[in-house]
Amino acid sequence: MASDDYNEHAKHEDLKVLHGMGYAQELSRSMSKFSNFAISFSIINILSGGINSFAQAISSVGGAGAGIGWIVGCIISGMFALSMAQIASAFPTAGGLYHWASILGSRFWGWLTAWLNLLGLITVLGAINIGTAYFFAGTFGPWFGFTGTDWQVVGFVAAITIAQAIFNHIGIKATTFLTDISGYIIFATTAVLVVASLYFAPAIDISRLWTFTNFSGEAGGNVFPASTNIGYLFLLSLLLPVYTITGYDASAHTSEETKNAATSVPHGIVSAVLWSSIVGWVMVSAIALAIPDLAVAAGQGWGMFFATMDAILPAGLKVAIYFGILITQLLCGLATVTSASRMLFAFSRDDGVPLGSKALASVSPKYRTPVTAIWTAAALCILYVVLALSIKVGETSIYVIVVNSTLVFLFLSFTIPLIAGLIAYGTAKWPTPGPWAMATGVYKLVTVLSVVGMAIILFIAVAPPNERVLYVVGGFIALALILWVTVENRRFEGPPTGEKIAARKAAIAAAEAAVGERA
Repeated sequence: MASDDYNEHAKHEDLKVLHGMGYAQELSRSMSKFSNFAISFSIINILSGGINSFAQAISSVGGAGAGIGWIVGCIISGMFALSMAQIASAFPTAGGLYHWASILGSRFWGWLTAWLNLLGLITVLGAINIGTAYFFAGTFGPWFGFTGTDWQVVGFVAAITIAQAIFNHIGIKATTFLTDISGYIIFATTAVLVVASLYFAPAIDISRLWTFTNFSGEAGGNVFPASTNIGYLFLLSLLLPVYTITGYDASAHTSEETKNAATSVPHGIVSAVLWSSIVGWVMVSAIALAIPDLAVAAGQGWGMFFATMDAILPAGLKVAIYFGILITQLLCGLATVTSASRMLFAFSRDDGVPLGSKALASVSPKYRTPVTAIWTAAALCILYVVLALSIKVGETSIYVIVVNSTLVFLFLSFTIPLIAGLIAYGTAKWPTPGPWAMATGVYKLVTVLSVVGMAIILFIAVAPPNERVLYVVGGFIALALILWVTVENRRFEGPPTGEKIAARKAAIAAAEAAVGERA
């Protein structure tokens, strides 16, 4: 595994930055630059979203959804990543998004960002693990009598979420060891999948990758409603890359556990998105080219990936590829538990959760991990899965509605601190950039493009058949505003600032002594 030259001076600089924001070094700072990259790369995991949601590319505008749509969607995510990296370099703390919105914006923006991000992380963890359960049901499930009924899925998700929490509990080194390996498995499995798809493809028509064909409605397995508007359908195809290329905020959430955080964290964010975008494009393009009959595959809807692999790959090779994909999906959930628990820990450290903040902000002296936050995130994920698979709105499972809402929650939580940063850049709130920085003009342009990207994401996320997403997101924001005005505005103080930071010097020393941290 990669390692960093982490001397006493570098350690002192990390501590100086963290103390300067009023926080103690309670978490174990042992992650290398590669590990910080790997945790975001593992959550993005092109073998999870890129496989499970592959139909969204083809069942909209055909091969162009993969060949062109993936590129456009990744550019949108790339703008977010670049802008996020600029702020992460200047403010490298756990729960980064919440701190950025608070410090650069206001208490309210920080509070709202925290809840949006937490809700997004918990529900996306549930979505990832449910997706893993369905993938298992469609691949290895028949060997074990696992057919993917709702309660089988609940049991499967509960089992793997508990396992993911255990590895997070016993220390960041255990987690990063597995996510480091996950990075290599993703590269290796994708390489085998790409080569096998192209080698066993009945014929290769490269023009598929830029040919637009309307496969909406029944022609595309009803993945999307029938429409004659190719531009609209192309926007819907962006759901595949935009949903897949997210989760890179994990690098920011683990800032306090990363060596040389001010440079390693932004590098981790940008590198994870860059490599996932490039390798992911090669993968989805290879799968699109390997499909024997594009019209037949489109009609198979969500099952087109499996149908394609069944049609072209030898059984033994197919099983090996599926096994690699399954392992990476399990480790994707593991990394998401890390991200969600650090966000919950950081927000609770500033008394952001009305009940239980002290416990949620506690760190195990033995493992140097926020154990209560870890198990709370896991429990909330399991509870969400139980409710999501049990409750239906008409003929639609609430799971489908909330998963699509998750995309909006996450990207809104990205957008708020980015807008705050754009406004605060060069002012007293943010006088100088961190060591990783773009030129001022480039940074501002990238951030503006990120906001435009958010508008596109919001449009495609609430487009038919996902109209209910707007009600879910609007209802949550309305409830948040009511809670803020009636309760939280008077109770929640936000991150420490000014004199409060200086006043916490003794508390910081005591907290570090309690977990055995030596200056």
